[in-house]
Amino acid sequence: MRKVEDYLRNGEIYVWKETFAVAKAKGPVSGVFAAIYDKNENTVIIDQSKLEENKASIEETDNDWKIITFDMLLPIDMVGFIATVSNALAQEGISILWISAYSTDHLLIQESDLSKALLKLQSLGCRIKEK
Repeated sequence: MRKVEDYLRNGEIYVWKETFAVAKAKGPVSGVFAAIYDKNENTVIIDQSKLEENKASIEETDNDWKIITFDMLLPIDMVGFIATVSNALAQEGISILWISAYSTDHLLIQESDLSKALLKLQSLGCRIKEK
């Protein structure tokens, strides 16, 4: 089994060009990056440029999030990947939201922390590629 460090070393990441909002929604919203519907609330991550057209469905927003995608196939049973990256960013005082897909992970970082986060990820061995 490969170690977390093996995936981070020369692992590629990219930053989405869009800026996103994390929003509390009244129900389903179309055209979102991700949606979480649980018994307590509906949360969507949506391109900020689409907020106006969805304003009837959105109750609250937290704006100015950038998405960093770990463009590497990560085993679903890998232990410690999130902890390693989260701890490194926490040492820099960077707040994150984490979204795991089946084999790819995504980080939401406030736009104001993006440069600092990218430098820290590079120090872990990640290479930034253009999307």
